[in-house]
Amino acid sequence: MLASGVTDYAAINARVRVMYATLYTPQDLAVLGEAVDFPTLVGQLKHSPYGPYLERVSDKDLTPRRTVFQIKARVADQFASIIRMSPKQARQVLIQLFRYFEVDNLKAVLRGIVTGASWDRVRFVLFPPSTITNIPAQAMVEAGSIGAAVELLRGTPYYETLSHAMKRYSAEQNLFPLEVALDLDYWRSLWKETNNLPAEDRTQGLRVVGTLIDITNLMWAIRYREYHHISEEELINYTLSFGYRVSDKDIRDIAAGADIAQVVKRVYPHLSDVDMLIQENHKNLPKLEIELKRHLMNQCKAVFVGSPFHIGLSLAYLMLTELEIQDLTVLIEAKSSHTPDDEFRQYLL
Repeated sequence: MLASGVTDYAAINARVRVMYATLYTPQDLAVLGEAVDFPTLVGQLKHSPYGPYLERVSDKDLTPRRTVFQIKARVADQFASIIRMSPKQARQVLIQLFRYFEVDNLKAVLRGIVTGASWDRVRFVLFPPSTITNIPAQAMVEAGSIGAAVELLRGTPYYETLSHAMKRYSAEQNLFPLEVALDLDYWRSLWKETNNLPAEDRTQGLRVVGTLIDITNLMWAIRYREYHHISEEELINYTLSFGYRVSDKDIRDIAAGADIAQVVKRVYPHLSDVDMLIQENHKNLPKLEIELKRHLMNQCKAVFVGSPFHIGLSLAYLMLTELEIQDLTVLIEAKSSHTPDDEFRQYLL
């Protein structure tokens, strides 16, 4: 008799491997990078799995922003398909991973309210609506105030978090407390759900989710210190006290003024040129983040080697799809702004 893990994951992981084969290879992305302009790039994307999503919109309406919106709809569909086929014990983690996009949508909606942007202005910077979960984004924008918008979230996972942060927002009239509260609650929930998985699922899930959390937390700490110059106590309060490879000590060392390159090399000794990436008043921090995301990409690809009967394959594929969207967004923005090759290629994963 097959073990329960095998029977639970046999069908979904066979499907995930088929999906995995549709991802762009580095060679494919190199060809896309040779597109002479934005219309040419869109034409090439129409002959890919993203084509049906782009064909839903007329060419005259396919601005760079709308193109990114359309291709993200494929990610939403992939999430929905995988969640629907996954065994019960895996679904909550997959749903929580998807809420990453929903949290970003909430932050964009709140910024739109503060700036007085119309719904037509806000809608295409959001991650497309999904059958998985969905916030009342349009109603929130049209509510006209942050307080009224937050009230519309009653019954969602976000209401309690935002309502608690409203006191500070009201005093400071700054969205930062709301955004930090959303971020911290999201990552704590994802960490908790992943650690609640059965043994093999937990081990494999943490390879993806844990690495994603580590990179996010590490970059938060570095940016808070180097860009925002916040106090040691605040930095600790605005970051996570747990991680997969990044420990609470690593974050506290950064908060206390430790050499950032040494901390990064302690966590990721295999990364090259860390000192170079963090020099020059930290102007190269975006490049450090790219290197960390490449590490995440490699972790995701490694999940496909070995036993396939666990949640890791689904999480890794979905994460690789999101990283692919990030690369395509770089290409779309570069081709629409006529950015020289040597400037944009360094930001491709």
